[in-house]
Amino acid sequence: MKVQLLQFYVTPQSPSINEEKIKTLFREHIQSDTDIVVLPEMWNNGYALEALATHADQDLSRSFTFIRQLAEEYQVDIVAGSVSNHHDKGLYNTAFAVSRNGAKLYEYDKIHLVPMLNEPDYLDPGSTVPYVYELSNGTPVSQIICYDLRFPELTRYPAASGAKILFYVAQWPKARQDHWRKLLQARAIENDMYVIAANTCGNDGNTEYAGHSMIVSPNGEIIEEAGNEETILSVTLNLKDVDEQRKKIPVFENLRPDIYQHFEH
Repeated sequence: MKVQLLQFYVTPQSPSINEEKIKTLFREHIQSDTDIVVLPEMWNNGYALEALATHADQDLSRSFTFIRQLAEEYQVDIVAGSVSNHHDKGLYNTAFAVSRNGAKLYEYDKIHLVPMLNEPDYLDPGSTVPYVYELSNGTPVSQIICYDLRFPELTRYPAASGAKILFYVAQWPKARQDHWRKLLQARAIENDMYVIAANTCGNDGNTEYAGHSMIVSPNGEIIEEAGNEETILSVTLNLKDVDEQRKKIPVFENLRPDIYQHFEH
């Protein structure tokens, strides 16, 4: 299964500019044998929190239409990162995915908001856990957003439900780049699964983003990793590696939910 991951600078408060950039990247780089394309977090208008409400989508209407057209034109599934999105009387950081036939495969609102960035002052937290969905080729996967990476419980839920790939989409800062790499490898090792992580890069005037998007094997090895510049990663995955790793280290056969349910914060 061939995956292409797009790491690029997201222009704040500029959905049209970012859409044109994505269209150019598809036109110049997406290959005919690609199965999945992965985008980063908040690709529609960046992380200018004070302006999110002004430039946010409404019920994914604009973003979904844009991504669906690309998915159908290039005949690829698109793990469409996330966008700022008004729905249910709130403003959310919403991840979604679209099949090559234009069907919405997934929708999830970021659960964990970053207190260090005052996200709770501007965004509403999601209230449902990430679930497993199937790509067009039948592969079970799931998708989580940025700060969610720091909560291993959230990854374990879809992994224990059968996901073989976990997509992380982010605008992760360079200041915590070392955490990014270690956490991604840990999530892959803990769950015997592929981790595919799409980050942004560049400096928006407030934050310098780390880049270093990567694909991590079920054994925790970094298969491909970008630098801190705009990059397209391309890799072919062998999903049998997940099955083999789960046989070698059968963590899901050894879970003790009877004990865990007694843990309290």
